[in-house]
Amino acid sequence: MAEIKIIQNNSEIGAGTRGAGLGVEALKVVARTRENQFFGRYECFYVQTENDMLDFETDFQYAKRIDGMLSNYQNTKDILQHIYADNDFPVILSGDHCCAGGTISGIKTAFPDKRLGVVWIDAHADIHTPYTTPSGNMHGMPLAIVLNEDNLAGKINEPNPEVAGYWNDLKNLGGIAPKILAEDLIYVSLRDTEKPEDVYIANKGIENISVADIRQKGLEYTIEKIKEKMSNCDIVYISFDVDSMDSVLVSKGTGTPVENGLSPEEAMHIMTELSAWDKTCCIEMVEINPCLDNKINRMAEVAFEILEASVDNIEARI
Repeated sequence: MAEIKIIQNNSEIGAGTRGAGLGVEALKVVARTRENQFFGRYECFYVQTENDMLDFETDFQYAKRIDGMLSNYQNTKDILQHIYADNDFPVILSGDHCCAGGTISGIKTAFPDKRLGVVWIDAHADIHTPYTTPSGNMHGMPLAIVLNEDNLAGKINEPNPEVAGYWNDLKNLGGIAPKILAEDLIYVSLRDTEKPEDVYIANKGIENISVADIRQKGLEYTIEKIKEKMSNCDIVYISFDVDSMDSVLVSKGTGTPVENGLSPEEAMHIMTELSAWDKTCCIEMVEINPCLDNKINRMAEVAFEILEASVDNIEARI
């Protein structure tokens, strides 16, 4: 019988601000304060992080600490292959959103013959490359990695050969590139992007279900739109960045908070409905940062409620 397995990936080397590596622990504080044994119910696997690299300057201006990210991706991939070999279901709790590239690499390596769809619930597109990034922070790059994309048409940087080598290693991890197709990606709540991303998204026809769409057309429309978009996919990965939620309604407890996002109720509905879907093979929650929370630990409180309800729905179907 399939079981839920928790993967904890505290990596925050892809972020521009510190604290996302404490996000999973903030979730555990919520559970323990409520005397909820959620984290005692499931076996947990721990991804080795390279967060000690943050104590030193990085040599890579346009892909900061990319060498450590490659190690983290490999570790994540190996753990996922082990979990899927046992026919279990991974629920991943990560620090910054760059971790998701390792997750997608692991899923695709475990299921090389299956067409993988991605639902990216996030305020940000995360589709930059070392050639287009304005910051060099790799939490803005995971989708480009799994799309095997350099986006040279939007090039503003000249990464050195060592960065280019690591970048190619990341894209080709597991011997499969690309891992997903642009037509099998859909955004939800996207609202804070840069020009190279906008041009790429428009050229590839990648869809976004905006917060305005959700409010005007309804949550059931949102779910049906996602399922329609993923109709040609065999399996689907759901990536939930907490900054998809409104920073005023919830809190600023995330690295890059953005206003005018999802309400907690909207996020709950989307995540629980997609978790109950038989195509969903993995969910991941990222970017909780208790160090930045202006309402003590409110972001983790809201996220924990979404996490627990989503896992309940997964458990009911596997």
